[in-house]
Amino acid sequence: MLNIQKKMSNAFLALLGLPATAVGFALSTQIAALSWILSNKYHLDIHDVAFVWLAGPIAGIFGQVIVGLLSDNVWFMGGRRRPFIMIGGMVSTIAFLALPNMNGISRVTGITDIILVASTIALLLDLSVNVTFNPARSIIADLTPEGKIRTSGYVWMQIISGFFGVFAYFLSMVFGNELLLYIAAIIVFVTAVFPILFIQERKDVEQEKAENQEAYGVGQIVMEIFPLYGFLVFGLFSLFYHFFTNALAAWHNPVLIAALAYSVIVGVMIIIKGIKQQSNRNEFQKIMLAHSFTWVAFQSMFILSGFFIENQILPNVNILNITANWFAEKLTGVPQTSASSVGNMVSLGFFILNLIGAIFPLILQSIAKHIGRVKTYIAALTFSAIGYFYIAFFSRVEIDFYIGMFLVGIGWSAVISIVFAIMSERVNPAKMGLYMGVFNLAVVLPQMMSNGVANVIKATGNHQLLYIFCGLLVTTSVIFWMFVKEPESSGTKLTAPSGGH
Repeated sequence: MLNIQKKMSNAFLALLGLPATAVGFALSTQIAALSWILSNKYHLDIHDVAFVWLAGPIAGIFGQVIVGLLSDNVWFMGGRRRPFIMIGGMVSTIAFLALPNMNGISRVTGITDIILVASTIALLLDLSVNVTFNPARSIIADLTPEGKIRTSGYVWMQIISGFFGVFAYFLSMVFGNELLLYIAAIIVFVTAVFPILFIQERKDVEQEKAENQEAYGVGQIVMEIFPLYGFLVFGLFSLFYHFFTNALAAWHNPVLIAALAYSVIVGVMIIIKGIKQQSNRNEFQKIMLAHSFTWVAFQSMFILSGFFIENQILPNVNILNITANWFAEKLTGVPQTSASSVGNMVSLGFFILNLIGAIFPLILQSIAKHIGRVKTYIAALTFSAIGYFYIAFFSRVEIDFYIGMFLVGIGWSAVISIVFAIMSERVNPAKMGLYMGVFNLAVVLPQMMSNGVANVIKATGNHQLLYIFCGLLVTTSVIFWMFVKEPESSGTKLTAPSGGH
């Protein structure tokens, strides 16, 4: 075991966050490049692009829970989480190499439907991300005690991952999205495969598992995620809607509204139950549902921002004066087109989002020591809601979009750092991988709702609705978070880490 691991130093916490960083870079690359390459190189419309993105949630439904369960109960290649992190990194590398070569894959395989080819590659990429992400997050909880050190572990994860995400968007602006995919293949392979070899996992978790026996089968998982049934139903509906659009068109909006209404009603019921009788299970479900509304908003933003910029901002600006084009023009000397300008503005916007996401966790960690993690999270997420509404109602030129992304980035910095520290203290630590997988359903099932957002925008032609929906969804999440209880190991109550269970 490395000395830095024994001491729980910041260097070890940074090393521990590198596998998750590989996933973060992969996701940033996917966000920067996938929608752009599908719409500009392969000429898919907004509905088809959103359908291809459904591969991610589908992969998450199966990948996160199954991999979480397996990684709790196996030991090979010298670890419990290690083999999944390494395998996931290798598969991600292959998927990134395949994305810019879909026409060649289509010719070789004889599959002429480019949507099918794109969906298959996207599914492969998302399966690899899900195979990696759950163990990469779980290993932080495995090897850190509850409280301040664990929060620091997730903060370091977000800082490093955030800066790598920033780097991905910078590379996108300078070299374009196709070359970014090749660079991502190298970076993801290196950061996923090699750091985990220097981290020693704990084998004594088996003893903890024996002391914390808890039956948890498929039936229990189905019961645990009942707050998410609305998202699940609409996600399944979306799959059929893509193939039978005319027959199901009249049902689309009613099913969408019913799914959201169900989620709100169940959320109120969970809150009332928690007021009558507090329990970790009730807190876990409140956190899961509150988190789910956040992810409908963020996923919709990731997929559809390019279409918003193309229709709401690009007509109001001169391509020669676009700030986002400066990087590519100065460093490569290549003149930018309307299509590349849209991609550059998306990349610069998400560059800002991830830069704030990388910087603010340290600030939020300091604030959390005084007011608690839950209140800090609520405050950060409120800025995201403000940012979404700002873009929706005031974004007419390039700078407006960047101001909105700055505000949204404050909430983003908390969404993928603080929330895991809060959630991990409400579950059985011996089954951390499984619970991380179940909790991830609060990410992947809501992501399927973004297809509904895309369909509404396509039907109305009103791209402003994207950020109005995002603002309303994050506001709903903030309201639910107000009823989440602060974990006992909060920095406001401790002078030293609790040491875990």
